[in-house]
Amino acid sequence: MNAPFKTSRRVEFRETDMAGIVHFSNFFTWMEQAEHEVWRALGLGVISKIDGHTISWPRVSAECNYRRAIRFEEIIDVEISIARIGTKSLTWVVRFFHSGQPVANGTITTVCCQIVHGQQPVSIDIPQAVREKLSPLVESAE
Repeated sequence: MNAPFKTSRRVEFRETDMAGIVHFSNFFTWMEQAEHEVWRALGLGVISKIDGHTISWPRVSAECNYRRAIRFEEIIDVEISIARIGTKSLTWVVRFFHSGQPVANGTITTVCCQIVHGQQPVSIDIPQAVREKLSPLVESAE
């Protein structure tokens, strides 16, 4: 397996519910933040100019499964990799840990789209240059 991209964050008070536990919806925000960090680390963005075109990555699916509660001020380690890279889409896998213990895992499927102001996004093949930059994050099928 290639190495996942890793980051971490501290749980903020506003991310917790009345029971002091992180509200489930925050995991979706954290998955998106991790994805954006990957794009920046690759020298790209979730919106990029490539070959004279503006491309972006709208979500077509997102899910998250929870294993244990986390609370205010705990440090969450996040690992993100690519489970599948298709012709036009990516499926990201995001794993959350606290003190080495699994907390949650999720997936996001995005589609490479050309963006033209005032028009609907149009799906396009993932540019080869982008595919090459993403390749170290693709999980091997072992």
